[in-house]
Amino acid sequence: MAIKLFVAGLPFTMTDNDLRDMFTQYGTVVSTQVVIDRDNGRSKGFGFVELATESEGQAAIAGLDKKDMDGRPLTVSVARPREQRPARSFQNHSNTAGNDHRHSHR
Repeated sequence: MAIKLFVAGLPFTMTDNDLRDMFTQYGTVVSTQVVIDRDNGRSKGFGFVELATESEGQAAIAGLDKKDMDGRPLTVSVARPREQRPARSFQNHSNTAGNDHRHSHR
């Protein structure tokens, strides 16, 4: 059964392919995702790797957790399930009728 790992302390230049390359020595990489900041397009310094088996995941944790990468220690652990967050509301919270006269100059 596949195992998903959380990886923190990544260089901000890290790509999905770089992350895949880092983990292939430990087993079959099913997927990788470097989390990207949507404002500047750079890595946020963490991501996720899914390996084919739990034993491959444990080997990757043993081999990479606390390893120095570009002067920063990596943190590699089993990913926690994603928490349910309330749905975002994109409604305009101003007066929708358009007759808010607090700022009118008559």
